[in-house]
Amino acid sequence: MTITAIKVYIDQGHNPFGFNTGAEGNGYFEQDITYEVGKILYGYLSADPNFEARLSRPDEDTVLGTNNSGSLVARANMANAWGADLFVSIHTNSAEDPSANGSEALVYSEDSPAYELAEDILVRLNQETGLRNRGVVIRPGLYVLRKTNMPAVLVEIGFISNPEEAQLMVEYPELFARGIYLGIQDYYGL
Repeated sequence: MTITAIKVYIDQGHNPFGFNTGAEGNGYFEQDITYEVGKILYGYLSADPNFEARLSRPDEDTVLGTNNSGSLVARANMANAWGADLFVSIHTNSAEDPSANGSEALVYSEDSPAYELAEDILVRLNQETGLRNRGVVIRPGLYVLRKTNMPAVLVEIGFISNPEEAQLMVEYPELFARGIYLGIQDYYGL
């Protein structure tokens, strides 16, 4: 009997330069953090025979699309064309108040498999990083959640605007990658 690997499309939020770049905070850039966390998550998933993974940004300098909306279209289209079973988009949050903290996950609707996946990821992120679980937020307007053909979760792993969280994300990206990986495992009961 052949067991088909679960295909996970890892979207490292934002482009490294030009358009659709991410938030900045405490001297760090969202697109650098998401690149690194995604790369490590890719390593965890690729080492597990249950999974096959693909990155939106396989190289540090990969730019998707030719403008902001095109960048989002490219990410969803690549996941759909590959036939991914899951779409996980990695981001950092930002707020004017530097004390804002924690991890949260965004999904298209509450009545979806993605909602359960988001809950599993947040539980494991909390266990691995110690950051507060801010819960799952319904965001049907987000392109990458709306236009993907598979359960899709956008994970705001922490606040780049919070000095402690920004430093944790930069110094220990493996904690965030491991939390997401373990959450995916839990979702599938592995």
